[in-house]
Amino acid sequence: MAEAKPTVELRKGINGLDKVVLREVKGSSVEVYLYGGQVTSWKNNHGEELLFVSSKALFKPPKAIRGGIPICFPQFGTHGTLEQHGFARNRNWSIDDNPPPFPASTSTKTFVDLILKPSEEDFKTWPHSYEFRLRVALGPGGDLMLTSRIRNTNSDARPFSFTFAYHTYLSVSDISEVRVEGLETLDYFDNLKGKEHFTEQGDAIIFESEVDKIYLSTPNKIAIIDHEKKRTFVLRKDGLPDAVVWNPWDKKAKAMPDFGDEEFKYMLCVEAAAIQKPITLRPGEEWKGRQELAAVPSSYCSGQLDPEKVLHG
Repeated sequence: MAEAKPTVELRKGINGLDKVVLREVKGSSVEVYLYGGQVTSWKNNHGEELLFVSSKALFKPPKAIRGGIPICFPQFGTHGTLEQHGFARNRNWSIDDNPPPFPASTSTKTFVDLILKPSEEDFKTWPHSYEFRLRVALGPGGDLMLTSRIRNTNSDARPFSFTFAYHTYLSVSDISEVRVEGLETLDYFDNLKGKEHFTEQGDAIIFESEVDKIYLSTPNKIAIIDHEKKRTFVLRKDGLPDAVVWNPWDKKAKAMPDFGDEEFKYMLCVEAAAIQKPITLRPGEEWKGRQELAAVPSSYCSGQLDPEKVLHG
């Protein structure tokens, strides 16, 4: 028998939208839509879906896809003059045939490089020239890695500033069975209380009602523990000092037309982000932000093990 090899394929997805499917030899897979440069599926070696996408997600431009990993750029939330979460998540990206070298792990052969540049329409709302390069990679062990590189290509001397998030929707068994470790004792802004400033008091974050918080100066490793599935997501990040934790709960879920009334029970957003202090780039400068996700058996919690061993062992 011929040895199975990792594959990268361009296919048609929902409503005829283009998507790239990455597959690793042991069975893990990732799907990324060129619309939004958005990961919409990440499955482990057993074919279990690890990301949440709403059953009511539209997959129809110009509406952003509800779920997976939307990219918030050049604005997170409504903290500025643009549409909520900026425009990168509802633009058509291109496959980047000539990317500059990414200093990535040599063990990762399964990846796709995408690129987004501004359209004439974008200049009207955000008058800056940039190149946004995104690498989506699937590791041999099934880890999902997203690396963003944003360069200021303004031809004049103008800098620009932006905020950013990987708006990651994780699939969970039941939100009441989930806890998040690694953010305890940290300061956060509560978006449900007028962005008021608080300090996290709990030993771990648990969920009993709507939550929408931006944690500041967060560690580069966060653990999301799903007791019922005996699974822990380990989120590692570089260049992204903040972390957003969001679940809309019942009332807000019912108010969103592209989100099922009960689906809040089966998802949690934990997002690597740069929000409190916007990133500023002068012409020719480049910023890089990286997020790596692994799903491991739930004996792991944030303080116990060396994350290098968990992610690469």
